[in-house]
Amino acid sequence: MLKSAAGKRSGWGTHWQCSERRCIADKMKTNLIYIFADQWRYHAMGCVHGDQAVTPNMDAFAEESLCFENAYSTFPLCTPHRGSLMTGKYPFSIGLWTNCKIGLEEKLMLKPQETCIGNVLKDAGYRTAYIGKWHLDAAEQNFTGRPESGAVDWDAYTPPGERRQGFDYWLSYGACDDHLNPHYWADSPEQICPGKWSAEYETDKALEYLDSHRSVDEPFALFVSYNPPHLPYELVPERYYDKFRDLEIAWRPNVPDEKRTPEMEVIARQYFAAVYGIDEQFGRIVRYLRENHMEEDTLVVLSADHGEMLGSHGLMSKNVWYEESIHIPLLMRQRDRIQPGRSQVLFASPDHMPTLLELLDLPVPETCQGVSHRASILGEPQAEPEPEDMFLCSYPGMPESVSAFAGLGQTHKAHGWRGIKTREKTYVITNGYMPEDKQVEYLYEDKSDSWQIHPRIVERDCQDAEILEFRKRLKEYLAMLGDPFLWEKNR
Repeated sequence: MLKSAAGKRSGWGTHWQCSERRCIADKMKTNLIYIFADQWRYHAMGCVHGDQAVTPNMDAFAEESLCFENAYSTFPLCTPHRGSLMTGKYPFSIGLWTNCKIGLEEKLMLKPQETCIGNVLKDAGYRTAYIGKWHLDAAEQNFTGRPESGAVDWDAYTPPGERRQGFDYWLSYGACDDHLNPHYWADSPEQICPGKWSAEYETDKALEYLDSHRSVDEPFALFVSYNPPHLPYELVPERYYDKFRDLEIAWRPNVPDEKRTPEMEVIARQYFAAVYGIDEQFGRIVRYLRENHMEEDTLVVLSADHGEMLGSHGLMSKNVWYEESIHIPLLMRQRDRIQPGRSQVLFASPDHMPTLLELLDLPVPETCQGVSHRASILGEPQAEPEPEDMFLCSYPGMPESVSAFAGLGQTHKAHGWRGIKTREKTYVITNGYMPEDKQVEYLYEDKSDSWQIHPRIVERDCQDAEILEFRKRLKEYLAMLGDPFLWEKNR
């Protein structure tokens, strides 16, 4: 039975009292390195024993870390999760109901008025840095066909100022997937084109940053955002692909026969090769910290923005409620402070910011909607129980879908799907992405049906206590967020 008393997720305003821009320079001790990869699923890590991934550096890191076995992407899409990571808020609350892109009347971006983790860290005396994919600024071609920066499609140069959300050192881009020939912007519209695999170059620059800041008195906070293993899958260096070139793919049981093709085998090998490359680059950073005796005073976090279906349920990519899409890696290490092991807490996208801030002994802004898991992580007495559930969501975001609803005088934001995730179950009600789609309600028994092959399809007039409790809880989330989800769509 789902418990309605779900820890702090039952309402906002439970965090420390603080102003949104408050500098507390007297508690600056721990550095932060937050590394996350795009479209990297939980199962693609050797120590999980799920996929055929080879990740020796991550596996060794996991032995020294607290590994969260129930970390999920609230909205399994790039921009929405990243917005939650930066603000501690739900994507709909910050207007990020799809990716920052072109082709929509509404120009999506992370608004500079939001209080972000970079702002809080900078105001607390941290030197802040962001390297890699950002995808939180409005695409420049929404405003001009030929931007000075050369940005095309969904890409954007974010100039120095408030849209960098508190990050001082900047080497980034908006959204571009040319992994083997990436480009970046620093503090001018001139593109930086290193001519090497993006994750390798970003690691080079991260190590340069660490080398120039490790002996300075002020602590630092470095975010590194790798784009691989995000598609295009084939854009991976041959030296990594060679390890998997002849691998016989062991398909997950929920990959249908029609997806088990030679072409899909190549894609799976390419995906594992990219993860292997990410592991090598991550290992370079871990070794640097060890060789420079920085492991005790540096909190290192390894995670992702969402997963990858890779053929499961006949699907590719993400933005669906299945485990392969929403379940993400999350590991935290700080020697002599965080006890290695495994955590069962439900860790949602908005929880990253409040948890990180409290682990750094910094106050959490009242704007945050997520939950801090500091007490559970450090083994401290807990003022409130850990949440028993978390909210899941997705909204129609493709231009053709948005315009189809608008043409009927409807808002697309009332459609898509919403859900509740517990440790043992996934409850979802979907209205689809087009006006003609029918509503369907599902309940997955994730413990007894771990591949999510046999969901229960729930009838509208169902009066089972468990289903009524899930519906009640989902409506509570919708009410808190002001989410206009259409509950009574035709089935």
